[in-house]
Amino acid sequence: MFFGTLIATNMIYADKSVAGPGANLLDIPVTTVSTFVLLMSSLMMVLALSALNHGNIRSFRVWLLCTAAMGATFLGFQFFEFYEFANHGLTPRTNLYGSSFFLLTGLHGAHVTGGVIWLLSLVGLSFRKGHISAEQSLKVELAGLYWHFVDIVWIVIFTVIYLVGVTRLP
Repeated sequence: MFFGTLIATNMIYADKSVAGPGANLLDIPVTTVSTFVLLMSSLMMVLALSALNHGNIRSFRVWLLCTAAMGATFLGFQFFEFYEFANHGLTPRTNLYGSSFFLLTGLHGAHVTGGVIWLLSLVGLSFRKGHISAEQSLKVELAGLYWHFVDIVWIVIFTVIYLVGVTRLP
């Protein structure tokens, strides 16, 4: 619900801001790569759960670490993008578009960060006997659902801001 409100706010103010960003500021190729990385992390999550369900704890750890690493890579891309936007004059204080953009993408980044921490904690728990196993996979399944939700939210954000929204910017 909160993400939906922020997406709607961003769409409303994209072409109403007095000094909005130019369409060339939203670097679609870089963001497309980061989107691909995040989407592939969902595949890694599926492979981790599959390994766990087959009783292969070592592969589970590897795939879960890959998932977390890809999430961290996505965050690195997001920090780079924020830095570039600030260098080109788009900050949360620039205008309402800047505020809604940074709040929306920053909130998503916070959720990715939380997910990465959760995944790493599951890797840590997997070293403690009886905490992570095929019989007790609910913890991992819930983390996987959360991770897929974060990916789906990003697909919507990417589509609305970078693909559709860029055509509405000055």
